[in-house]
Amino acid sequence: AVLTVRAAEPIAYPNPLIPQRADPWVLPHADGYYYFMGTVPEYDRLELRRARSITGLATAEPKVIWRKHASGIMGAHIWAPEIHFIDGKWYVYFAAGAADKIWEIRIYVLENASPDPFAGEWVEKGQVKTGWESFALDATTFVHRGQRYFLWTQRHPDIKGTNLYLAKMDTPWSITGPAALLSKPEYPWEQVRYWVNEGPAVLVRNNRIFLSYSAAGTGAEYCLGLLTADANADLLDPKSWSKSPVPVFTTSEANGIFGPGHNCFV
Repeated sequence: AVLTVRAAEPIAYPNPLIPQRADPWVLPHADGYYYFMGTVPEYDRLELRRARSITGLATAEPKVIWRKHASGIMGAHIWAPEIHFIDGKWYVYFAAGAADKIWEIRIYVLENASPDPFAGEWVEKGQVKTGWESFALDATTFVHRGQRYFLWTQRHPDIKGTNLYLAKMDTPWSITGPAALLSKPEYPWEQVRYWVNEGPAVLVRNNRIFLSYSAAGTGAEYCLGLLTADANADLLDPKSWSKSPVPVFTTSEANGIFGPGHNCFV
């Protein structure tokens, strides 16, 4: 007997899926929805949308859940929001500058206790204090072996450019213990126009932890690097991580894809 297996028709994803949204974040949730957030071109608000499929996000109606402050902190450059569901509550991590000092960018957190993030109230939980004050952004969080981690990008006074840091979390808006430096711009492809490691994203698969990140300036040179660690390793030990000497996603002129960066896994 011959068994013929026919593959399902591939889903047609529009490309781009959602125009004019940078730093995309898609979260599948237990309610059957995919939730989407991204940087909007005006840098002035946080939008949330959801759909039953990833392709459905393209036409889902966005809802503004928060707007920038008219003055003071959280008043400019509202960037790279991510929504997470932690211990029964919703959290949004995002970066923001001050209205009068737009490049003093830090990481902030919102909390919503409603089961439905489109309902309830978004409460500002303040800045995530990382241990020193400097340009910081692109925060994400993940759980591994029962421990929640905070992963982000920040400048260090002794290192050129922006680097990737990891720390344990004790609440959804605070870290505990020292921050571990996981990666800094050291290869030429991480130093085109700007010395940058940013936009980290985590994928745990096949007993390994893959950490992608964006490197270089945000033009056609923007690309994705990759760190890899064994799932049994001490993630806060920089020696646990091996770094790909070449980027894993780069501009492809033939395919009309330019500057692939700041991804997420879904």
